[in-house]
Amino acid sequence: MGPGIRRTLDYLCAMASWIPSNGWVRGCILGCAVWIGIVLPSPAQTVADVQLAVLQYRGGGDWYANPTAVPNLVRFCNEEMGMDLAATVPYVEVGSPDLFNHPWIHMTGHGNVVFSNREAEQLRTYLTSGGFLHISDNYGMDPFVRSAMAKVFPDRDWVEVPFDHPVYHQKFGFDEGLPKVHEHDDLPPRGLGLFVDGRLVCFYDVECDLGDGWEDYQVHRDPEAVRQAALQMGANLIRYAMGGADGL
Repeated sequence: MGPGIRRTLDYLCAMASWIPSNGWVRGCILGCAVWIGIVLPSPAQTVADVQLAVLQYRGGGDWYANPTAVPNLVRFCNEEMGMDLAATVPYVEVGSPDLFNHPWIHMTGHGNVVFSNREAEQLRTYLTSGGFLHISDNYGMDPFVRSAMAKVFPDRDWVEVPFDHPVYHQKFGFDEGLPKVHEHDDLPPRGLGLFVDGRLVCFYDVECDLGDGWEDYQVHRDPEAVRQAALQMGANLIRYAMGGADGL
C-alpha cells in the first residue's frame, strides 16, 4: 500500500472512531476505508505487503495464546502454496483502525471475550466489507465467543459449514471436514460459520483446535501427520479468505 493511500486509510478509520456508535455516517466512512485499502491497492503493492494478524480483545481471555501458530501458518503458505505473505504477524485490537489493514484475522484463547458496542460495530463493518475472521477455540472460550459474536451479528446464527463448501477444498481437500487436533470434550470437530449474503465471513473451529496444530512441535508434540493436516486446513482458510486466487 502506497504511503498516500495508507495515510488516507488511517485518517478515515480514525475519523470513524470519533463518531457516535449509532451514527450511520461511521459505517459509510469505514466502508470507504476498506474500499480504498483493500479493493483499490496501490499499483506498487506486492503480495508481501499482505499481512495476517491476531485479534486482541478485552474480557480477560488469553488472546495471546499460541504465539507461534500464525507465523508458522504463514511460513507454510509461503512454502507450500507459493504465497509471499509478510512474515510478521501483529496483534490488532478489535477497536483499532489497523483492523482494516489485514484481510485475514485469527482469534483464539481459553476464556472470556468482551466487545463494546463500538468494537462490535467495527468488526461487523470489517467482515461485511470483505474481511475474514477465523476463530479457534483453544478450549473454554465457546460460550464467550457465541455471546460476543451475537453482538456483532445479532440477526445471524452459527451454521455447520457443509463438507462440500469451498473452504474445505482449496489446495487441500477435507472431504470429511476438520481434522481432529486435540480431544477437549472427546466430541467430533465442528466447523461453524457466519454467512453474509452467501459469503462465509467467519469460520469457527470447535472441538478441533487448529491453532494448537500450527504451533511449534515442542509446544504440544503432536504427531507430524496431525500438524500437517492442521496447517493444510489453515492454508485453505487463508486462500479462501483471499478469494481462492491462484498465484498468491
